[in-house]
Amino acid sequence: MNKLLNSLKKGLKTRLGFVLLLVGIYWLKSIWAYYIDFDLDMKGFYQNMLAFINPIPFGLLLIGASLYIRKTKVFYGFAFAIYFILFSWLFSNAIYYREFSDFITISTMMATSSVSAGLGEAALKLFRIWDLVYLLDFIIFGVLLVKKMVVLDKKAFPIRQSFAITALSVMLASANLFLAEIDRPELLSRGFSNTYIVRALGLPAFLGYNANQTYKAHQDRSGATAEDLVPVQEYISEHYAAPNDQYFGIAKGRNVIYIHLESLQQFVIDYKLNVDGVDYEVTPFLNSLYHSSSTLAFSNFFNQVKAGKTSDAETMIETSLFGLNQGSFMVQYGGTNTQQAAPHILAQNGGYSSAVFHGNAGSFWNRNNTYKQWGYNYFFDQSYFTEQTDENSFQYGLNDKIMLADSIEYLEHMQQPFYAKYITVSNHYPYTTSLIGDEIGFPLAQTDDETINGYFATANYLDSSIEAFFNYLKATGLYEKSVIVLYGDHYGISNSRNPDLAPLIGKDSETWSDYDNAMLQRVPYMVVIPGMTTGKIIDTYGGEIDALPTLEHLLGIEANNFLQVGQDLLSPENDQVVAMRTSGTFISPKYTSYAGKLYYTETGEEITNPDETTIAEVEALKAAAAAQLAASDAIQTGDLIRFFDNGLPTVDTSQFSYLNSLEAELAIEKALGNQSTSLYSQNGNQSTVNLFKAPSYQELHSSTSASSSTSTSTSTTTSTSSTSGE
Repeated sequence: MNKLLNSLKKGLKTRLGFVLLLVGIYWLKSIWAYYIDFDLDMKGFYQNMLAFINPIPFGLLLIGASLYIRKTKVFYGFAFAIYFILFSWLFSNAIYYREFSDFITISTMMATSSVSAGLGEAALKLFRIWDLVYLLDFIIFGVLLVKKMVVLDKKAFPIRQSFAITALSVMLASANLFLAEIDRPELLSRGFSNTYIVRALGLPAFLGYNANQTYKAHQDRSGATAEDLVPVQEYISEHYAAPNDQYFGIAKGRNVIYIHLESLQQFVIDYKLNVDGVDYEVTPFLNSLYHSSSTLAFSNFFNQVKAGKTSDAETMIETSLFGLNQGSFMVQYGGTNTQQAAPHILAQNGGYSSAVFHGNAGSFWNRNNTYKQWGYNYFFDQSYFTEQTDENSFQYGLNDKIMLADSIEYLEHMQQPFYAKYITVSNHYPYTTSLIGDEIGFPLAQTDDETINGYFATANYLDSSIEAFFNYLKATGLYEKSVIVLYGDHYGISNSRNPDLAPLIGKDSETWSDYDNAMLQRVPYMVVIPGMTTGKIIDTYGGEIDALPTLEHLLGIEANNFLQVGQDLLSPENDQVVAMRTSGTFISPKYTSYAGKLYYTETGEEITNPDETTIAEVEALKAAAAAQLAASDAIQTGDLIRFFDNGLPTVDTSQFSYLNSLEAELAIEKALGNQSTSLYSQNGNQSTVNLFKAPSYQELHSSTSASSSTSTSTSTTTSTSSTSGE
């Protein structure tokens, strides 16, 4: 410690020494983050060398700018302020990366006010004990100040030498970029991935690059014209997948109920968690739906989200258009762009009323504005439900069983046919924290990762919540009048955690590959049509972008009347190319391109030396995925639907107010009188609230859980505590 203090004292004696000391500390912290917190997929000496040097050019350029300042206190204050900003940017990305496997973008920061609600507790759980490394220098600086061992250099640094430092920084940055282009040609022009840019150029350069990309996106929107719509319409026309006659219109006129399965991945379907030699079925009810003759279940349905995660999934499900390459469409454009989403389409093609039920703040992901543009009549957010407490909720909202039970008094007053979406939250990271009291009981997995350990328990809670809701639908008669669509929005276990998950799903952590990561992007997608007897498990490859045209055709609505880039999953003309938001990434029945690697989809074998035929096939698939993304991006960033005339009127958002949704429902019900089609009216003006019953885990397993509840409860408490310390 004394040697370190003496070195710091020497460095503090001159202004240049102070600047170089701060640059050196920033460099050390960056290297620590690169190798400990980030997965930069560095291979070979060259890529490691790029990562090793890239913090220096911009660190020296930015902190070195303080050398132009002549006043002593201003110089030291400015230099330290720039260093602190660089540190904050680095540390924030280290924390963010642990859950999102990506870096903070301009769009992410712009979205902070819309997505920050409820994130505090989860953020705390992302801290690790080794984060003290990031803070060590501040502790040492504090000691030096307290002991008055800091000597300020009052002599101004020569201007010419300041210019020399700046010139050196620029030269180093240019050399860094040149070396980076050798490793990855067209690095900045093609934007391969955020990881590549950080690996090659560092976080400050990535921020500048991303700022430029964000600016261009806004320029695209302001400069778009009706002429830009022509190639988009040509693409949609050429790639339209005509409906399957067997299924077209079989659900026409039915209520549509979407159930958003938060963070649920396909691998939990039919999965049994083995704990101490006993198998526990994680999602028994969803498993029964998956195999039901009333269900069209899809085994190769992939999430296609990026940084917008849940909001990206909602955007695709509702509009058959992708979220953005950076940030959230709902946050950036959702409240302003002209849109033709499912609620509005069904209102105009079937007289549907529409509502969303969600036990979190209405401003989360800018939902309260986006839903108006999508045409939702009602939005029942947390303000409509039971007051949240530590016993019935967690940071992402009200627990699912309580939210579903509370929703009934609003659902029963909706005019039929209706389009209703339920957004569940309890199966959300960090898991287990939403389960307390009588809901504790499902065993925890036994891995070194507490997040994985709790995932199965909250998935089981979600499953029993959905079962309770289905039982209500059956008890009221709504079940036979509806089509119920269940979908997972995105992964629950991130790629960085997947190697720890591997043994639980019959894989080897040591041989875990990016192919395995790709396959774990599958999420459940089931369309339940009560009364149908020809349901089956369908192996067609598709994703969230395909959900809306699939639903439209089931309801007897032609999808080619709208600007949608997805394809009906039931159509024999479906191309089966699943485009991912990362450039060059796709999944198809034959090939999978993921994280810069190519695999045979059926076997998982990596293709390292493809022949000419394979190259041609893969390039065609890449082009198909890129074309789909480009068409969607042109619509989204250019707001092209404002130029599109298909007879569907523009949504009048002024007619929607989500402050008094129940009063609005009751007013319509009263005005219609005997013509009202609400469940409440059809039930003789009697409420059906008492028909919703959601027994707890302990009540459901009272005969077998009594002896194990105490030990499981203790384990859950330990898990939560351990997760908090991550």
